[in-house]
Amino acid sequence: VCCVGEENWVDSRTIYIGHKEPPPGAEAFIQQRFPDNRIVSSKYTFWNFVPKNMFEQFRRVANFYFLIIFLVQLMIDTPTSPITSGLPLFFVITVTAIKQGYEDWLRHKADNSVNQCPIHVVQHGKVVRKQSRKLRVGDVVLMKEDETFPCDLILLSSSRDDGTCFVTTASLDGESSHKTYYAVEDTRAYNTEKEVDCIHATIECEQPQPDLYKCRSNGVKTSFRLFFRPLGSENLLLRGATLKNTEYIYAVAIYTGMETKMALNYQSKTQKRSAVEKSMNAFLVVYLCILICKAFVNTLLKYVWQASPDRDEPWYNNRTDTERQRHIVSLVFTDFLAFMVLFNYIIPVSMYVTVEMQKFLGSYFIMWDDEMFDEELGERAVVNTSDLNEELGQVEYVFTDKTGTLTENNMEFIECCVDGHVYLGVCVRVSVRGRVTLCCRPPQEHEELFFRALCLCHTVQVKEEETVDGIKHGIHQGKSTSFYISSSPDEVALVEGMTRWRSFHALCCCCFFRFQLLEVLTFDSVRRRMSVIVRDSSGELYLFCKGADSSIFPRVVSGKVDEVRAREGLRTLCVAYRHLSPEQYEEVCHMLNGAKLALQDRDKRLAEAYDVIEKDLILLGATAVEDRLQEKAADTIESLHKAGMKVWVLTGDKMETAAATCYASKLFHRNTQILELTTKRTEEQSLHDVLFDLSRTHFSGTLLSSRLSGDCTDYGLIIDGATLSAVMRPTQEDYKEIFLDICRNCSAVLCCRMAPLQKAQIVKLIKASEEHPITLAVGDGANDVSMILEAHVGIMGKEGRQAVRNSDYAIPKFKHLKKMLLVHGHYYYIRISELVQYFFYKNVCFIFPQFIYQFFCGFSQQPLYDTAYLTLYNISFTSLPILLYSLIEQHINMDILRKDPSLYRDIAKNSLLRWPIFIYWTLLGVYDALVMFFGAYFLFNNTTFTSNGQMFGNWTFGTLIFTVLVFTVTFKLALDTHYWTWINHFVIWGSLVFFVVFSLLWGGIIWPFLNYQRMYYVFMQMLSSGPAWLSIILLIAASLLPDVLKKVICRTLWPTTTERIQVGA
Repeated sequence: VCCVGEENWVDSRTIYIGHKEPPPGAEAFIQQRFPDNRIVSSKYTFWNFVPKNMFEQFRRVANFYFLIIFLVQLMIDTPTSPITSGLPLFFVITVTAIKQGYEDWLRHKADNSVNQCPIHVVQHGKVVRKQSRKLRVGDVVLMKEDETFPCDLILLSSSRDDGTCFVTTASLDGESSHKTYYAVEDTRAYNTEKEVDCIHATIECEQPQPDLYKCRSNGVKTSFRLFFRPLGSENLLLRGATLKNTEYIYAVAIYTGMETKMALNYQSKTQKRSAVEKSMNAFLVVYLCILICKAFVNTLLKYVWQASPDRDEPWYNNRTDTERQRHIVSLVFTDFLAFMVLFNYIIPVSMYVTVEMQKFLGSYFIMWDDEMFDEELGERAVVNTSDLNEELGQVEYVFTDKTGTLTENNMEFIECCVDGHVYLGVCVRVSVRGRVTLCCRPPQEHEELFFRALCLCHTVQVKEEETVDGIKHGIHQGKSTSFYISSSPDEVALVEGMTRWRSFHALCCCCFFRFQLLEVLTFDSVRRRMSVIVRDSSGELYLFCKGADSSIFPRVVSGKVDEVRAREGLRTLCVAYRHLSPEQYEEVCHMLNGAKLALQDRDKRLAEAYDVIEKDLILLGATAVEDRLQEKAADTIESLHKAGMKVWVLTGDKMETAAATCYASKLFHRNTQILELTTKRTEEQSLHDVLFDLSRTHFSGTLLSSRLSGDCTDYGLIIDGATLSAVMRPTQEDYKEIFLDICRNCSAVLCCRMAPLQKAQIVKLIKASEEHPITLAVGDGANDVSMILEAHVGIMGKEGRQAVRNSDYAIPKFKHLKKMLLVHGHYYYIRISELVQYFFYKNVCFIFPQFIYQFFCGFSQQPLYDTAYLTLYNISFTSLPILLYSLIEQHINMDILRKDPSLYRDIAKNSLLRWPIFIYWTLLGVYDALVMFFGAYFLFNNTTFTSNGQMFGNWTFGTLIFTVLVFTVTFKLALDTHYWTWINHFVIWGSLVFFVVFSLLWGGIIWPFLNYQRMYYVFMQMLSSGPAWLSIILLIAASLLPDVLKKVICRTLWPTTTERIQVGA
């Protein structure tokens, strides 16, 4: 019955409704095997969790690198214990495994909840209950109102007399409006269990494919007669959709389990990587190169140093004769690996897990933000992926849909135009001279046809409901209320407008007419129109058609209509009709049935049939529907402009309507110079001439002179879909570059008459431009999904708030975008940038003294720090303060960020993770390391500094440097903190207390599980020395001095906007 996907896939499956075998004498029956209805969204099982999770984690370069280092420590004689790299790696792997295991456990719970859900199935004329996972292809199920479909179904019958049902597909495509589906014409009369069980029929279906929207038809045959019934997407109920406003339906399962369209769409989107992550990976490569260079230099210098006869390898290394007689290449390679192990801590092992925890925990600040909660909808902002939090602070281009995103998408019929007369509201008519009259005369011929067309040409359904105080009751209780439901809010607005007009017109005329609906030529975004074929009581046949003016005007042979206030922001639709003779209707039926029954190229043949049918039309008039601008949408766009972002509106509406909305939303201002790149202009000039004219005239002369004079002109561009298609042709590369040059110089761009695919093409074009800007797309429906997936950051609005598989974020209203970017995005970027730079800085401070120490120990690979310090430095002593800082730091008050959008410019273009900033942090780490090492070296050149003359050894020397190191990097973080709470104080000072307490315990107890006690009493001995205390204080101050001087001098002489605000605050 239904199939989607690649056009050349013709393999099919045969489904027996109710599992009834073919009748005697039929063709040979071959049993087909189909999967059960079990859904599996989890990644792991109890048995494969450990190996599969380990494999996935060690695919990450950093984890694999530390695994290699750990194995090297196990295989060769290295200067440090394998614990020093194995324990941090184990910690990182364990934390990540726990997080992923917990997430998968939640998926298992969700799967079990769905798979064990009870479903009503018709068997032997009775309704029995089955678990959802036990459903099979061919089962006939009974679904009731508000139940969610457990698999893909073909609608057999409905509680409604016309065999229809209403469905919402919000969990599939983000469309929360009601859609109408139709039962198979030959089975819609079967409305009880026994009747349904009497159906003997087979359905031919193509193999399952993931496309949600395209369907082809095939034949249905019964034991009584053979007939071919086209069953397309209007008959197919998808898993995950919900039955609405229909008491019950009967339907047959055709795709189950992991073969349903919903399951086939589970496959993850292309992984988006933020600019911060790319910078972080680039920095890791640099540090890996530094590590290799360090190991190479030390290996080379070791053998240069040992080349002297009096500098042979120290006797206390206890090398055997066999070891000494190894080949020189093997010795050099082993030493190289040993130095790699010694210096490997320059790569921060815990940075990845810290970043993951920061992103995961930080994402809750958006979801917990009460200012981003919409009381009308009862919805909060949703974070579907935390990997892109910091990207919210780097957006340069914002692409937004118009209808439902900038506007309310609550349509109201305002006026219509017929034969030059504009009808306002329900009863006021404005003549061509502007005279207002009362519409109380019988309608003329065109007016009557126009209003009949609006009453007939739609897919609106009436919902009647018995309510008492808002509660549903039986049919004889309470008062009956009726309302309209449709997948298109425009159609509901038009029908409601006709209802109001009828209420007034009934005073003048009490005539009632009956029409038989024969065919519906459904709307699609390519044709931009829909039609119906009806027969009136006298047998006359009419085709009524409504759609966008660009799709109706080329098909009109007569009729004229004036513009209907498009410049005031009203959405307009044109209405036309065609009279059909019986012969023409027969031809139309033949053409449509042939297209619907086609197994191959059904969509193409239907489009060709529609194209032939919808021609030679007579224009009747036009309608105008108002879609009000969302609250604070204009303020939001103005703030985004001030923040340095370029805002593009991508819409399918006509130019005048969209432009009016752009003016109302302050995308365009009255002094904005509008440049048009539209079909109307390219008809007067060639596309080549128009592009070059815009490029040369406005941007080579006018713009340059205005910039020199200081009076910069604000430019806006309007382009339509047809012109964009010409610009985007593969053979027109020069046009693309010129078009991009024009767009770069425009503060705002309006793209009208856009198809969904064109929206994604625009985003892709800007992404791939020379500057590679960060893009953000905001949309509210299924037609915006391609754009949202293409952008660096995709946000779903009101309509699509449940379409979690498509967007990265979801916000209730467009106004919430302001705080999401200017406040949360700003904070996210500042915090994660500081975290990344700080991690590299503190590891340079940590390992560079180790490198210098080799020049003083004959390159013997002697470690400077104790094993415990090597192990715990990154995962315990210094990790928690920076994690907390990256979660709650507010370098500027959020009210200031909201009021002054220009602050967003200070962090644009990844400014805090550029190479100069990275080099500064690295050099700062090198400086601190030099101060720590040589300060301790020169201050304690005389090693007898205890009162009793006891000498300090190398472990005391290393412990002294390590103590200065931990206090220095922690104090530096405290200096950079602007937002202090009791949590900051507890974590920062608590981490220092923990280090001191640990050192006292580690060196104050003889631990029986250690083979050595080299740290016994070392820390206490150091603290007992007065010079050691003074040295620690002096070295910490000397290390922090450049940072303090930089803050003071820069804030005094060259303060940034952010620093001015911080000082002023």
